[in-house]
Amino acid sequence: MRRRRLRGLSIVQNTPNLEEGSSEQQTAVGSSNVPETLDEPEEFQTENGGTRRVRGRTLLSDLYDLDPANRVKVSRNTYGQPVGSEARLLAGYIGILAQNANMLPINYESWHHMPDSNKNQALASIKDRFALEVSDNYIKKTLGKKWRDNKSTLKKQYFKKDISLEEKLRNVPPGMLRYQWEDAVRFWNSKKGEDRERVGISSRQKQKFTHTSGSRSFASVAEAEEVKSGQKVGRLQLFEITHRKKDGSPMTSEAGEIMEKLKDKKAEYEATASTDSSVNLENIDNRIITEVLGPERYGRVRFQGSGVTPTQYFGSGSQQYMPSGSQAKAEVQRLRDQMAQMQANTVEQIVEVQRKYEELQRQLRAEAAEREAAAAAREAEHRKKYDDLQLQLQQMMQMFQQSQKPPS
Repeated sequence: MRRRRLRGLSIVQNTPNLEEGSSEQQTAVGSSNVPETLDEPEEFQTENGGTRRVRGRTLLSDLYDLDPANRVKVSRNTYGQPVGSEARLLAGYIGILAQNANMLPINYESWHHMPDSNKNQALASIKDRFALEVSDNYIKKTLGKKWRDNKSTLKKQYFKKDISLEEKLRNVPPGMLRYQWEDAVRFWNSKKGEDRERVGISSRQKQKFTHTSGSRSFASVAEAEEVKSGQKVGRLQLFEITHRKKDGSPMTSEAGEIMEKLKDKKAEYEATASTDSSVNLENIDNRIITEVLGPERYGRVRFQGSGVTPTQYFGSGSQQYMPSGSQAKAEVQRLRDQMAQMQANTVEQIVEVQRKYEELQRQLRAEAAEREAAAAAREAEHRKKYDDLQLQLQQMMQMFQQSQKPPS
């Protein structure tokens, strides 16, 4: 009997996936066993010494118990994003794989350094249980994000900054391979690791609000709302849905302020359109978002979730997401500043290496001088002993010669 979690999901026979024919070669690396995890609340210690309860890891045992002849079919929307209840199950399974230290080790500096063989092994495991309409690239990108999230969680819980390096190395998380943890700790404890952490903290502080959709993707939220209302969900509406609490209030004060600005700007356009027929309201949401929040970040589209590119959403000829002249200059200046900072960091690293090299040279010279002084002292001591023995021998010879003379 199918378990409760799988009821209502789309289950298909275990036939080849739509994109398996063009996928990369899959190579098994290490153990493919997914570690057993708990699906119950657990306590997490915060930096200020308190604790808060969070949902534990998910086991998805009913997915593992699915008949091997069947797979869960995951559909996609027009932008190639997985949607429906199946998408949420897929996300949970990807999250479990991302925590498998045998399959996806944590001791790589970034997801780009992870070998393709490991990524392909995880992809093959996913395709064993899911019939995917989404691309392999989307799955690997999601795996990378979940893998980074897992490393971040482990670092927050077990990489305590107020203890020594030796204690950090010993504080291995349960179920984690020791050598992987030690490699990760040494990187986090290095200057490069600390610099990367500062960049991450700075970027995180610029985030003014968070969404309230939980484990559901924006694509799944939009699809569910469209099925419910029978109407297309625009970006402004999706922002409202995903940034309000259950009681209808905004997630944060910053989110509330942005909602008000978006609402006021839309009212202005609608008022203008009522008297000016030349105003086109077809693309009004995109125009309002750009005016209130600025141009889109390159390669991404606000309030659409992962996997949607500006070209997909706006079209290859659209200038909707392109920055204005002044904004482009500001972006160029930002990139120049970033390059200057990178160069400064490189110079600092060169100076530090040079300092260590000179210090090592001084140490070697001092040790060599000590060895020479010790050798000279030993040689002087040996010569003194030789001279003393020679004097004793001369004295003994004199005494012997005197003893051979006849008495007078």
